[in-house]
Amino acid sequence: MTDSKQNIRISLEGNLAWLTFCRPEKRNAINDRTLAELRAFFSAPPQGVRCVIISGEGGHYSAGLDLSEAVERNSVDVFRHSRSWHEVMDLMQFGGLPIVSAMQGAVMGGGLEIAAATHVRIAEPSVKFQLPEGKRGIYVGGGATARISRIVGPDRMTEMMLTGRIYSGEEGQRIGLAHYLVGEGEALAKAKELAENIATNSTLINQMVIQGIARINDMSRADGLYVESLTAAMTQTGPDAREGLKAFLEKRKPNFS
Repeated sequence: MTDSKQNIRISLEGNLAWLTFCRPEKRNAINDRTLAELRAFFSAPPQGVRCVIISGEGGHYSAGLDLSEAVERNSVDVFRHSRSWHEVMDLMQFGGLPIVSAMQGAVMGGGLEIAAATHVRIAEPSVKFQLPEGKRGIYVGGGATARISRIVGPDRMTEMMLTGRIYSGEEGQRIGLAHYLVGEGEALAKAKELAENIATNSTLINQMVIQGIARINDMSRADGLYVESLTAAMTQTGPDAREGLKAFLEKRKPNFS
């Protein structure tokens, strides 16, 4: 089933959802409508979807914020727009639905902020990771300070913004911006392989992994360990845990409902 939208094409295949940015003439720059479509999807994902794959048409993941919409904003508008991005990125990162990014070409600015809110990132050699905002006289506003700096470290993010440096797919994998590096044209196939694997997990455990690790990272050591114990107690005593342990003892793959 396919639902065609102006800026994001949504296709459902079994328990997978494919979200494709389709503004190739803009290198898939993210305008307000694109952000609204992301919000709509992740606020109410289709029933039965267990993993999402995000990619872009025309050889690029996303070149970032559509600056043509940003020129005339005043400070209040920019603040509200930034907070809107934060809300949508939180929906993506903490919504409980695993998201795999299949990246090629430009993964820049807001595009990199979107990728950083996803859980598994695959890069082709053509990928160009960049935070160009500093060279344009602006500061990031879509969550990079809270997410990208956690991935690469605040020191490296500072260097990226000061210099506008571009990291290749291979360099990006080395510093954590990508988890996998594949050959040119292979990212979508790898994304499907990984998404199908992730979709076989318990839905509850996927949610706990997505929510727990990132949130515990924000806590003190003692609070984080306490929450870890609570999460373990919740997941190890339910039907999914019983099925998983039974499948292990019977030497078969688990079948989670």
